[in-house]
Amino acid sequence: LLEQRVIEFEPGRSHERGEPGRDELLFVVAGHGSLQLGDERHALEPDTAAYVRVGETYTVENDGPDDLKLVAVSAPAELNGKESAAGRRVTVRFSDQPEHRADAKRTFRYLVNQDVGCETVTQFLGVVEPCRAPDHSHGYDEVGYIVEGQGFAHIDGERLPLAPGSCFHLPPLQVHCIENAGPGVMRILGVFHP
Repeated sequence: LLEQRVIEFEPGRSHERGEPGRDELLFVVAGHGSLQLGDERHALEPDTAAYVRVGETYTVENDGPDDLKLVAVSAPAELNGKESAAGRRVTVRFSDQPEHRADAKRTFRYLVNQDVGCETVTQFLGVVEPCRAPDHSHGYDEVGYIVEGQGFAHIDGERLPLAPGSCFHLPPLQVHCIENAGPGVMRILGVFHP
């Protein structure tokens, strides 16, 4: 149900974009620019997320000189059919969000969730110190993207290498764990539903 893509925009303005029948959650990996949504322009910079609802179209402007690199995850609109009482925010910066602790070696910050008007799909950025998380599973569908760091995904007895740019999909109830092989932190962008 979730679709994840990495999109690189050259300097200049993109064609109009939008996912028919789907909501989009964007995350800026590198570069600077803006997202034009209706009459509003929203700044795009590294570690910024953007939420585009079904039926909305947008353009991306890359200020250059380098490519603007985004991770885009789309989900069927029926997953997000409800309006949030919290109101709507289009962009969210990682540095502005409160940090939550998963355990002694792992923290995360929500980027897009019900607090910005997205009721059933959640986007977060996790920060993992060198360690191997315990094996676990979730009751939801999840996709991930490694923003920074080196390590391994342990799935079904396999040890799969992870590096910046690695993508993964975890179906509901898939037993897995992520290992940060260090020496620095690993930053993981995740999106899950419901």
